This record gives sequence, C-alpha cells and structure tokens, in this order.
Amino acid sequence: MSTAELKRTASQVRRDIVRMVHAQQSGHPGGSLGCTDFLTALYFKVLKHDPAFNMDGKGEDLFFLSNGHISPLLYSCLARTGYFPVSELGTFRKLNTRLQGHPTTHEHLPGIRIASGSLGQGLSVGIGAALSKKLNGDDRLVYTLHGDGELQEGQIWEALMFAAHHKVDNLIATIDWNGQQIDGPTEQVISLGNISEKFEAFGWTTLSMQGNDMDDVVKVLEEAKSLTGHGKPIAIMMHTLMGKGVDFMENDHGWHGIAPNDDQLAKALAQLPETMGDY
Repeated sequence: MSTAELKRTASQVRRDIVRMVHAQQSGHPGGSLGCTDFLTALYFKVLKHDPAFNMDGKGEDLFFLSNGHISPLLYSCLARTGYFPVSELGTFRKLNTRLQGHPTTHEHLPGIRIASGSLGQGLSVGIGAALSKKLNGDDRLVYTLHGDGELQEGQIWEALMFAAHHKVDNLIATIDWNGQQIDGPTEQVISLGNISEKFEAFGWTTLSMQGNDMDDVVKVLEEAKSLTGHGKPIAIMMHTLMGKGVDFMENDHGWHGIAPNDDQLAKALAQLPETMGDY
C-alpha cells in the first residue's frame, strides 16, 4: 500500500474511532487518534500477518498492544484488515460484545493475543514471544506499543534490562511520546526526562519517529527492521499529538478518556474524510 493510500486509510480508521467511542459515550479517543498513523502503517503495510489468525503466530510478525485503552484503534485496524467483520465495530463496549473496552483474549476475538487493561505488562509479554520465536527458529519479528505515561510502571524497566541482557534483537518496541496522560501532562505528573537516553543507558538501540507523518512512520519502521538481528532490542520514540486529526482534541489530556457529544462528533467527522465506507 502506498503512502497516499495509507493516509486515506488512516482517515477512515479515525472516523471509526470517534464513532465507536461516541456511540457508547465511553472510551479513549485521544491516544487512539494520536497513534492511528503508526498502527495503520503497521497493519496495512509493514507486518507480515494472517487475518485467519492463529494464536501461536508461527511464521508471522506479532503485535502486542500494551496501552490497551486505545482499543478502538486496534479494533478498527483488525476489522479493516479482515480479522472480523467491520460491522462488529458497532458493538464496541456493549454488553456481551467481543470488543471490550480493553482487549481480552477471553472473548476469543481474532487478532488479540494479550489482555492489556493493566499498563506496564506488554513489554514483558512481547519479550517472551520474541524469545519463543528465537527458540523455535522463527525469523519473524515482535512489535509492541506503549504509552509514555506507561513508563511510570516499574515492570517496564525490569523488562528493559532483561531484553538487553538476553539480546532480544527481534523485538521493536514503540513509545507513544505525546507528553499526556490521564491526569495531565507527564511533565507535571511524573517527569519522564529524556526517554531515549534512558533506553540507551539500558542497552537498547533507539530511533526517533514523527508519528503523525506517514512518510516518516513508514521510513522509521523500515529502518527499525533493518537494525534487528544485531544483538540489541530496538525502541522507537514516536512523537505524536494526542487527538491528532480532530482539531479540538489535539494535545489536550482531557480527551484521554472521554467521549464526544453529538455536536462534537459531527465536527470531528467533518474533518475526517470517509474513504472506505463507515460501518
């Protein structure tokens, strides 16, 4: 898929996100919108994956969403790459749905390999999967995505040390560095300092990405792939705007976990062209 096609696809994914969250008046639109370009590029271009879905994922690249509250984004990408019917997006957060507010394997939704409601655990899971691929002689890669606020969880730093020590060089972890978390700017809640320097001090190779520039997203993902297999895990510091694509949501932590009302939905959809058909 070309960069222009990826941009058009990302617009539809953003429409899905705001419509899903609005319909139930519940969910997390801000981070979902900010990470849309990244996950669109990953699922529609970069990943080697099979929508037929097998939990083991042998011979496939694997993706683990650690910041599970941005589930609307993941569900849209999964549905629109064929894992389940696009119409099922309309059941998001409803009673007995497979599309829970935070993804869970208990619902047996194709494409979901980790229950990720609790922050800080996804890197450990990704490392385990990456080591399993090494043991099985599987040369495919493992990708994880994390919020920057999530780095305030101690388990992340244990996992960082473990991955470097064991040379888990088939792993690419991406940090959504938007500077926002549920209670305010990360700088005010618990300052993260220079994340790149911290990861490098822990033995990782780091790259920088402009996460809302599709050209740069694709370029850096390809660069990250080229750096695997050299004895060090890879981390991408992805700079994004929370709420990207909807002007009144951008860079406002208030949109971490609230839904747009009817008027706000209409304003948001007016900024996001329908390119693949709404569910």
